[in-house]
Amino acid sequence: MDAQMVSSHKDPRFIIKLVGMLLVASIVIIAIIRDRIVQNQQWQVSVVGRGTVEYQPDLATITMGVQIERAGTAASAINQLNQQMQKVVTAVQNAGVAQDAIQTNAYSLHPVYDYVPERSILVGYGANQLLNVKITNLPANQELLTKVVEEATKAGVNQINGITFDVKNVDELKQQARIEAIGEARASANRIASAAGVRLKRVVGWWENFVQLPGGDQFYMDGKGGGGAVASPVIPTGKQEIVVEMNLNYLVK
Repeated sequence: MDAQMVSSHKDPRFIIKLVGMLLVASIVIIAIIRDRIVQNQQWQVSVVGRGTVEYQPDLATITMGVQIERAGTAASAINQLNQQMQKVVTAVQNAGVAQDAIQTNAYSLHPVYDYVPERSILVGYGANQLLNVKITNLPANQELLTKVVEEATKAGVNQINGITFDVKNVDELKQQARIEAIGEARASANRIASAAGVRLKRVVGWWENFVQLPGGDQFYMDGKGGGGAVASPVIPTGKQEIVVEMNLNYLVK
């Protein structure tokens, strides 16, 4: 009998079976360890808080310019554009805007075609220039904002692409919104933990989402400028909001 047992241990088939059993056991052990590591995230709770901070805009950027629809030559289109834009820049400066607060946003020259069956005919050239005009110290300069739009339109502006309102201390306001959002998230986490009968450990992760930030077009104008009677525009700045969401992940005891 002992000889048979020794012989069976030397049998290659027995050795192969033994190795196979060891491999299977190793795979099972690794799977259990991996499962415990991966499933640790199930011992977490995720909560979201929202913080909202109101502010009064103190900066405004007007994007406006002149469009030359059609001129006989490229040189003529550029000359007409330059003449009109010089009038506009002068009018804006006379209204009370410093030279360094006026910046070119876009400048273009393009051919103009008439399209007929099976072909297109070059009929002239168009040109366009847009300016960014910055107004600071709102709302004390609310009248200046209105005056710039009015005087620029009288001087020849026929495009106003929008007015963007902003705030100088935006980083400070973002931080206030974050802190408020974190406070709301923590309060929510405590309520959830109490209802579930568990205790929370440390925060193991977080991320933020800016739902609403400063900036956005608030005023538009269509149609042609270039002199004549121009109604004084009404451009309220109003109050705006910064909205931040904070997501916190807690470990659960």
